[in-house]
Amino acid sequence: MTYSQTGLHLTEQFESCRLTAYQDTSGVWTIGWGHIAGVKQGDTCTSDQADAWLQQDIQWAASVVNRAVRVSLTQQEFDALTDFVFNVGSGAFYKSTMLCLLNAGDYQGAADQFDLWDRSGGKVVAGLLRRRQEETQEFEGVQA
Repeated sequence: MTYSQTGLHLTEQFESCRLTAYQDTSGVWTIGWGHIAGVKQGDTCTSDQADAWLQQDIQWAASVVNRAVRVSLTQQEFDALTDFVFNVGSGAFYKSTMLCLLNAGDYQGAADQFDLWDRSGGKVVAGLLRRRQEETQEFEGVQA
């Protein structure tokens, strides 16, 4: 499957584009639309580079979902999972109860897992909680 424009809008809603490297809530150096690969303090980029990295990072996240999920998905489920992987990373997703439940065919159980990923550094982060709620709604096909 491929990420839809609706999914891309979901990601852009929570990842503002910043052209100068900054540390996210976990202290990870980040630039552009949430790009982290090889980023260090003092890095800058152009809008075009940020957009290119976003497309690369989305393709990577989508490929993780396509490889890991063994059950059929709707476009909305796929988009929610791709945004989730984009945000938390592949290692966390591969080891998650969410993926285990989903691959066992427990779609509702998997959907219920999104809200458990609302912390950074052990503390609830309001932005992560909102993102997880949006991902849950997307996964469940709820129109906002």
